Amino acid sequence: MIISGVNAQSLGWTEEFEAAFAPYAKKGFVSARLIRETKINFTALKHDGTEFDAFVTGKLWHDAESDADLPAVGDWVAIDLKGEDPVIQAILPRHSRFSRKMPGKSSDEHVICANVHYVMVVTDPLADFNLRRLERYFMLIEKTGCQPVVVINKRDLVTEEELKERIEEVQALSKVVQIHAMSALNDDPLEVLKDYFQIGKTVALVGSSGMGKSTILNRVLRQEIMDTGDVNDFTGKGRHTTTARELVLLPEGGLLVDNPGMREIQMWTDEKTLREGFADIEALSQACKYHDCKHQSDKGCAIREAVQSGELDDERYEGYLKLEEEVQELKRRRKKRKMITERWGKRTNRVKARNLDDRIQLEKDERGEL
Repeated sequence: MIISGVNAQSLGWTEEFEAAFAPYAKKGFVSARLIRETKINFTALKHDGTEFDAFVTGKLWHDAESDADLPAVGDWVAIDLKGEDPVIQAILPRHSRFSRKMPGKSSDEHVICANVHYVMVVTDPLADFNLRRLERYFMLIEKTGCQPVVVINKRDLVTEEELKERIEEVQALSKVVQIHAMSALNDDPLEVLKDYFQIGKTVALVGSSGMGKSTILNRVLRQEIMDTGDVNDFTGKGRHTTTARELVLLPEGGLLVDNPGMREIQMWTDEKTLREGFADIEALSQACKYHDCKHQSDKGCAIREAVQSGELDDERYEGYLKLEEEVQELKRRRKKRKMITERWGKRTNRVKARNLDDRIQLEKDERGEL
């Protein structure tokens, strides 16, 4: 399949990618960007608009230390087309990657999409509006170096005063977030969000199911290519919406990654990013009477006093404590995994050394040497 109007610039190809690809070009490989992922392969798109399926080479699987080292939607890759099936031989260095922790008890990183410039969180002003969840998104987004954007869709469901209050609450969570309110059904998303849809720039749409991500994409594309669904009036959850992650080229320029609704926003970050995301709480902690204050029942705790006086929102502080607990747990699991990996590595080396000694001794025996 060939998509018309595609070129290197429209796909986000840069001089940095060109330089990184040079060694693979000498081997006769071609460069392409991954636009879709299935359980068994990827769909890749070449500079000339040629779209085709490609598989990951066994060596890439073997060399990957974790799933984060495997291809993801948005990646630029080097592909060998000389065989029966196109094979992904290498991933070019990413300039960004939007990740979260794998759901469940894993300590692995889950790369949602790569080489993204903007991460656009779509929510509504009612059932889905959750400041603690947005805090989590901001922590993940700002760690990647991407620009966080919040779209409050379905603005017609609340009054102007209520909408203004929602916007102010979101703005208070981040110094860099950009916020837009709209109705995807009544407004023109392409006009409201035009500053982000620029040639070569990639936008990732994330958020809960049923918040209008696919509706926004369909209206931006001027055609119905993504299924949309209603929202359950009782649970506030969406139905029959995006089920696969896909990168789409926009006719006016730019690229957009439509993501399935996220049930879990598990943290993939570190203590430094956590402190920066809650600079107000960190500043208060510096005023505590004791440097090792646990911020619970300690005397002279500036944070607890701020909560009691209303200076610090109690829910924000509870969210901070929960995130800190998750970060510490992630840190513990990483350390444990590293120790297990090192132990297995040492065990493997010992086994190899023992086998080598046995082989040398066997050869000596066969030669009649002592």
